[in-house]
Amino acid sequence: MSYISNTDADRAEMLKTIGVDGIEDLLAPLPDEVRLKRPLEVPDALDECSLIRHLQELAARNADLEANLCFLGAGCYDHFRPTVVGMLASRGEFATSYTPYQPELSQGMLQAIYEYQTLICALTGMDLSNASMYDAASGIAEAALMALGLTERNEVVVSRALHPHYRQTLRTYLTATGHRLVEAPLSGVVTDVEAMKAAIGPDTACVIVQQPNFLGSLEDVDAVARAAERAGALSVVGVDPIALGLLKPPGELGVDVVVGEGQSLGNPMGFGGPLLGFFACKSKFARSFPGRIVGATTDGLGRRGYVMTLRTREQDIRRERATSNICTNETLLALAATIYLCEMGSAGLRQVSDLCLQKAHYAASELNRVAGLKVRNGSTPFFKEFVVEADIPWEGINEKLLERRIVGGLPLRTSYRELGESCLLCVTEKRTKADVDSLVASIAELVR
Repeated sequence: MSYISNTDADRAEMLKTIGVDGIEDLLAPLPDEVRLKRPLEVPDALDECSLIRHLQELAARNADLEANLCFLGAGCYDHFRPTVVGMLASRGEFATSYTPYQPELSQGMLQAIYEYQTLICALTGMDLSNASMYDAASGIAEAALMALGLTERNEVVVSRALHPHYRQTLRTYLTATGHRLVEAPLSGVVTDVEAMKAAIGPDTACVIVQQPNFLGSLEDVDAVARAAERAGALSVVGVDPIALGLLKPPGELGVDVVVGEGQSLGNPMGFGGPLLGFFACKSKFARSFPGRIVGATTDGLGRRGYVMTLRTREQDIRRERATSNICTNETLLALAATIYLCEMGSAGLRQVSDLCLQKAHYAASELNRVAGLKVRNGSTPFFKEFVVEADIPWEGINEKLLERRIVGGLPLRTSYRELGESCLLCVTEKRTKADVDSLVASIAELVR
């Protein structure tokens, strides 16, 4: 039987075996100024009842969304999550799910992935969907790498209105592979389309925009897709899937690749994750896009079955032919998204989308009446997020809002200095008129 020894004699024997005289010799590489000069202040052990109470007290310090109103979005959203999503997704059959390599043992999970792919294709208007990316940021980067490989060009043109984290991830990928990244500037709170068209050249592999963009406004995706096509480049659009309840699917606008963040489809915000990146494209890119595809077939007796149809990662095929090193899929999150979309249906998704639109516009109109505030999206259509400029720093406003159990928006000064002292606020279908009125009244009082 193996065990961990705890006697002085045994410790001395272990130190002797590895050739040192004492514990201090093991710590010698650490600078003296960073070493603790006193015993650790470890409290006494607690009984189970006391420990549970202590953990509950620690958890209560978090600004959770059960006790606080949330107006923070910026890529991770507080949407309603039907109870059936969590109940089904947490069943034991799915709890330990992984890539289903053995179809004879994994028909349930393979069918779930197949249904997920089908729903994403219907939502985006595209031919193919994989399962799946780590998040929207990795999806954007993988789309760029696919375009660079297909076109054998060396440059990616991206809108500055794309999520800053997505642009940072993209820049990291392209720097490592020796490709160029060109940013098209803003015109207010949308992409300067004319500047983007001017940036597209013979070395451009793809053009990337977000719909709605990071600042909440709607972009002219049709014009961007046509400009990319004329230059022989691919068009890549990052979308909010909830917005597709109202907006025309990107596939109907001639877009080549659609990626997005699926967290809002039945997955909780958590503390910013885990996330679910979806990736859909035209069928002609089937041999080049990352991830895996599950397909439907029939067995020798004519019964319907599901199999892994295509895997183009380096673990499964020769490295030089691999399209990506994306390995683990986000099956549980994709399963939750599948259940959510089936539960909501097209009518339900449209209603959620419309509620977000109407409530966000109500909030924006009320805030725009407050002296010292200005909504920057006033001249452009926007969905559920909008930019509000103030005369005082938003960090201080948010700090005071949190004292009133309101989670404010995201200050934009770090990412968008050209927008001044601005903040990105989000209003989803979960916020009531009373919630919005409480936010407006609190901010009005604070800016005065």
